[in-house]
Amino acid sequence: MNVDGKAYRTVWTDNEISSFSVKIIDQKKLPFFFEVKELFSVSDVIRAIADMHVRGAGCIGVTAAYGMWLAAKESRGDSIQLQSFADALMCSRPTATNLAWAVERQLSVLINADPADWTEIALKEAELIADEDANWCRSIGENGKELLLDIAKNKSDDQTVNILTHCNAGWLAFSDWGSATAPIYAAHRDGLPIHVWVDETRPLNQGSRLTAWELGQEGVPHTVIADNVGGHLMNIGKVDIVITGTDRTTRYGDVANKIGTYLKALAAHDNGIPFYVALPSSTFDWTASEGGLGIPIEERNQDEVRRIEGLSAAGELIGIELAMPCVTYANYAFDITPSRLVTGLITERGVCDASEKGVMELFPDKKQLCSS
Repeated sequence: MNVDGKAYRTVWTDNEISSFSVKIIDQKKLPFFFEVKELFSVSDVIRAIADMHVRGAGCIGVTAAYGMWLAAKESRGDSIQLQSFADALMCSRPTATNLAWAVERQLSVLINADPADWTEIALKEAELIADEDANWCRSIGENGKELLLDIAKNKSDDQTVNILTHCNAGWLAFSDWGSATAPIYAAHRDGLPIHVWVDETRPLNQGSRLTAWELGQEGVPHTVIADNVGGHLMNIGKVDIVITGTDRTTRYGDVANKIGTYLKALAAHDNGIPFYVALPSSTFDWTASEGGLGIPIEERNQDEVRRIEGLSAAGELIGIELAMPCVTYANYAFDITPSRLVTGLITERGVCDASEKGVMELFPDKKQLCSS
């Protein structure tokens, strides 16, 4: 995707085994500073994921896949050490499915290979995972674009399609294109008039800082709103469709996503507005229980709620306190939206109902995973 007209992915290497570094766009510095950060070790990758220098389900998965490339080097042929690195990577953040999926996929190709070939095999697999992630998101864009075109055709007055999105499920959250934003980018590039309502998404403002930034890079018209404005906009007819991403979705269509997604789904349901969730197949948890029971809901440091970060008058990135230190905060990072509130799921294979029947019709090859 575009940064000042130059194409980037979120995670990459120089494609040289001898360099042994992973490059990421440091999302903690955006939108004020665009910086590329290098990761030289497994501990660097774990820190980057846990501290959210990279975030978003797909991006975390791709970063972890490259982390396993570094793990293959650092373990020096020791399978116990390799497993230890893999376990540490999978524990860096608990909710997103793509993280464990990518690490376990790397383990499956390394475990029976000659340790002398581990680094070469792991690099190839990481690049394959990154390419798949980008291609799946591109297909999500093409499939979801049709929903936006249909809305435009059925509008009697202004043909602009007004989309509300929550958190960041853009190209920064994946290898490229994004999930929730992919249909937006595809439709915009086809010339469809688009306007996006961007939830600021407290506590870390991933909507106002990241989604708004990348929409601006693409030239997509957008407006940042406080998190609680969405229901009002739906009520007065200024939202045509809601599209969000997800960090983990059950085969029953229940969606774990950034905190506040459930409230948006409730408001959309009450106002008769379609609520879609976009995701690649790597984000499905095929073994999770119906209703999302058992999905770990990450609770992060309360300082993320107590403090807010921004640019000072002197051009420095600073944090400020929002209340007295004696106040106690809760910082739940995700909530679960039940399938009954989800109009449909937009995947790389097509759009389906948020139900076990709908999902399994698109992914019949996953039935074996469901019983494991």
